[in-house]
Amino acid sequence: MNEQLRDAIQLIENGQHEEGLQKVEKLSGTADDETKRTIAELYYELGLVDRALPLVEELMFNYPDNGELFAFAAECYSELGREDEAVEMLNEIDESDPAFIQSQLLLADIYQNQGLEEVAEQKLLQAEKLAPEEPVIQFGLGEFYLNRGDYHHSIPYFKKVIHQNKLPEDHPLNPAIRIAEAYGATGQFEEALEYYEKGIQKEESSDGLFGYGYTALQVDDYETAVKQFTKLKETDPDYTTLFPYLAKALRSLNRMEESLEVLKEGISRDEYNEELYLEMARLQFAAGNGEEGRNYLEKVIAINPSNVSAVKELLLYFREEEMYDETIELVSFLHEYGEYDPFFERYRGKALYENDRLEEAAEAYENALEAFEEDEALLEEAAYANLEAGRKDSGISLLKKLLSLQPDRLDIEERLANLTE
Repeated sequence: MNEQLRDAIQLIENGQHEEGLQKVEKLSGTADDETKRTIAELYYELGLVDRALPLVEELMFNYPDNGELFAFAAECYSELGREDEAVEMLNEIDESDPAFIQSQLLLADIYQNQGLEEVAEQKLLQAEKLAPEEPVIQFGLGEFYLNRGDYHHSIPYFKKVIHQNKLPEDHPLNPAIRIAEAYGATGQFEEALEYYEKGIQKEESSDGLFGYGYTALQVDDYETAVKQFTKLKETDPDYTTLFPYLAKALRSLNRMEESLEVLKEGISRDEYNEELYLEMARLQFAAGNGEEGRNYLEKVIAINPSNVSAVKELLLYFREEEMYDETIELVSFLHEYGEYDPFFERYRGKALYENDRLEEAAEAYENALEAFEEDEALLEEAAYANLEAGRKDSGISLLKKLLSLQPDRLDIEERLANLTE
C-alpha cells in the first residue's frame, strides 16, 4: 500500500478524520490506478460513496474490460439511489467475465428491493446454474427466500452453505443464525435453538442473541432466555426490544425483583415502548397490585389505543373487579378512536347489563356474537339480556342455539318450555 495512504488511514483510525481525509483527497489526484482503487474502496467503507464513484468511473474508462470495476460502480450507484444506472452497469458485464456471478447477485438485490421478486429469483437461479457449488450464491438464494417469507425453501440452501463451510471469512452474515431464523419462523423452535447455539459460538451478534433468547422463550426455556438476553443487554443496552422479554423470562422464573429492575431500566431508555408497560402491568398483577397494573395498562392505551392486548387485559381486570362504569367508559373511548373489536363488545354488553341498560346490552351482545357465535357463556349472557330487554324472540333463538351445544342443560330446556307455552 502507498505509504502516504497508509499514514492517512492511520489518522482516520485514530479519530483524526478531517486531517486524514484531506490527505486522502490530495493523494487521489496524483495516485496510480491501484492506489485510486484502494482509495475508492476506503471511501465506500466510510460511507463516502459520492467520493468513491468518480474514482471508480475514471478507472472504468481506463479498464473497460474489468467487470469488477463495473460491479463496484453499480454498488455505488445503488447506494446513491441511482438504481437504473446500477442495473444498466451490471448488464454490461459479460457472462464470461469473472464478475458476472457477482453482477447477478447485485441485480437480484436491486430487483428484490424494487419488489420485482420473480426477476430477482431468476437472476439468482441463473448464477446458481453457472456455479452450482458457489457458497455465496447458495447463501444468496437462502437469504432471498428468507426475506420473501418462503422459509421452508430457504432452509436447504443455508444447510448446504453450512455443510460446505466455505463462505469467505469476511462474509457479513452468519448462515447458522439465518437458518435458525427460518426454523423459528416455521415454528420449529428446537431446531432453531440448535442453530442459534452454533451461530452464537461463532459470533455473538445482537440480532443473533435476541433471536436465541426469543426462541428459548417460545419453548419455555427461561434459563436460556435470561442468559442470552442478559448477555445482549450487557453488550448492547440500546437494543431496547430485549427488555420486556428479559423481564418476562425473569418473571416466569419468579425472579420478581430482577424483572422489576429490568423493566425500570428499559423504560428509562425507551419511554414509549408499549411492551415495557404491558409487561410491567403483568408483573404488578402477579404481585397482587391490581391498581398499579391497571395504571400501566392505561399508559399503554394512552400511547397506542390500537394495542389490543392491553385493552383485553384491562377489560378482564375491570370485569373481575366489577368495574362496569369503567368498562363502558373505556370501550366508548376506543370507539371514538375508531377502534372496534367484537371482544370489546362482549365486555361492554356485560357492563351495560349490570347497569340495567338492557336494550344497549342486548345490542352489544349481538355485535359480540358476530365473532363468537358458538361461545356458550356468551350465548347464555346474551339470551338473558335479550329476554330482560323484552326481545323475546331473540332470547328464545339464543337459548335454542345454546341447548343445541349443551343438550344436557335441563334448566335451559325447562326455560324454553315456559317461554313457548
